[in-house]
Amino acid sequence: MRKQMIENAAFDVAAQVRAVEDTIDAALAEIAELQGRMMRARSLSGVGIATGHEALEKLAGTVTSLVGARGSMAACHAALIDAKGRVPGLRTVSFGDGEECPPPKSLDRGLRVVA
Repeated sequence: MRKQMIENAAFDVAAQVRAVEDTIDAALAEIAELQGRMMRARSLSGVGIATGHEALEKLAGTVTSLVGARGSMAACHAALIDAKGRVPGLRTVSFGDGEECPPPKSLDRGLRVVA
């Protein structure tokens, strides 16, 4: 019973880590689209390049921060994989088809815990 509870908790953590990683990637993609729209809007309006430059700089700072957050999540993910090896009951557990982590949502075909 306790082992199953530990496995379920670990699965929930693994699924949430994947969700956070996917969310950061999606935010980066949305920002890239926003940057393109901002550039097109400036070009279409015929205003000078300085118009809206401060907003573009702020957006670039957001990208830099999110890329840093993405790297931090990758390090968190690696640390959790390492920690899994020290948790009794999880040393021999994997999620999915023998992979360390749940697959992205696009590849999710019904996850299961395997030992």
